[in-house]
Amino acid sequence: MAIRIKARSGETAEQMLRRFKKLCEKEGLTKDIKKRAYFEKPSERKQRAMRKSQKRTVPGAGSRGNTSNKPSGRR
Repeated sequence: MAIRIKARSGETAEQMLRRFKKLCEKEGLTKDIKKRAYFEKPSERKQRAMRKSQKRTVPGAGSRGNTSNKPSGRR
């Protein structure tokens, strides 16, 4: 999908660039580019999807707390 911006009357290049960036953010292009910047193994993708679904279904899951198996060092 191409995003096209036409210059409005009296609009500077900086204002056009700001509008373009907002449209890209709204379309989710920046998030998609960051996500595809590095290869993600299918197993990692599945794990991320599972964590995301658990956050949606279980209230409070994944919001805070130590999720790793390592000791935090605090007592």
